[in-house]
Amino acid sequence: MKQTLLDLMRMSRICRMALATCLGSCILVIFYFQSMFQPVMRQNPFAAEGCCRKGSRNALQELYNPTQAEFSRAALLHQARRDQVAETCRAHNVSNRKRRVLTPGDLKHLVVDEEHELIYCYVPKVACTNWKRVMMVLSGRGRYTDPMEIPSNEAHVPSNLRTLNQYSIADINHRLKSYLKFLFVREPFERLVSAYRNKFTLRYNTSFHKRYGTKIVRRYRKDATAEALQSGADVRFPEFAEYLADPVTRREAPLNEHWQTVYSLCHPCHIHYDLVGKYETLEEDAGYVLRLAGVGDQLHFPTYAKSTRTTDQMTAAFFQNISAPQQSQLYELYKLDFLMFNYSVPGYLKAQ
Repeated sequence: MKQTLLDLMRMSRICRMALATCLGSCILVIFYFQSMFQPVMRQNPFAAEGCCRKGSRNALQELYNPTQAEFSRAALLHQARRDQVAETCRAHNVSNRKRRVLTPGDLKHLVVDEEHELIYCYVPKVACTNWKRVMMVLSGRGRYTDPMEIPSNEAHVPSNLRTLNQYSIADINHRLKSYLKFLFVREPFERLVSAYRNKFTLRYNTSFHKRYGTKIVRRYRKDATAEALQSGADVRFPEFAEYLADPVTRREAPLNEHWQTVYSLCHPCHIHYDLVGKYETLEEDAGYVLRLAGVGDQLHFPTYAKSTRTTDQMTAAFFQNISAPQQSQLYELYKLDFLMFNYSVPGYLKAQ
């Protein structure tokens, strides 16, 4: 009888253990399925699915070893553009001239998207507002879905995007090696005239009028009125050109980013850019970047207002109002940008 009781107690204990094991397994199964579904609700719809898993392909790998025919055709074009940059750097000994380590300040224009392993160097007056909007969508973890719903002023708030200078040296080197690095460029004089029109002919840009306009009027306008000296709101293009050509200007401080050279903003002789897009083929090149990142079906680069765009004909008209020596000085200032990105010497420049 005693043995029977002991056997019953042992069986009861075994049953309790089995029951506890079953309950524990059920709880684990519930948590497992919750963990599968909850991240999907929080997932960035533009995240590169599985981009960071070992063995998967990111945008950089797709660029250099394309798996699709359309990527293979585009790869040849962008290889030619990379070769043009490298050849210009070699021909002018830029990369060897006073070889220096880039400082954090040199990297402040390089925007990082961790989700898709992209680095974009923004150049003002080359669709950079829309590119910043797109980068906010790509790296925003679902906070944004439509680039054009982001106000332009919000796109330029520094805290809304992470730049490469915010990382440690080890992390900077890792990203420069393994992320796809790209920039967009524009015919240098067209970009220059666009910057002038935006910053000196629009009334709302009072900060530029005060900071630069007053200085330009004071230095280069004879018999300037008191109002012009105080407001700086009516800078003429020949005065702006004289300001840029003046060696004193560059000795005082670096040029403002809106008219600084691409070479000085993005350092293409020190940073190997994988893709050079052009403003002249903006829609095509931007679409290529987004397809490489795996989001081409969900995200399209915003269109721009062609009616207000600075054109080549408009640029020629502005340059007709400045002297041949000033034209030559401006070409020397932007010469590396012309050569590096394969832009021809403008036909409207006056012969000396």
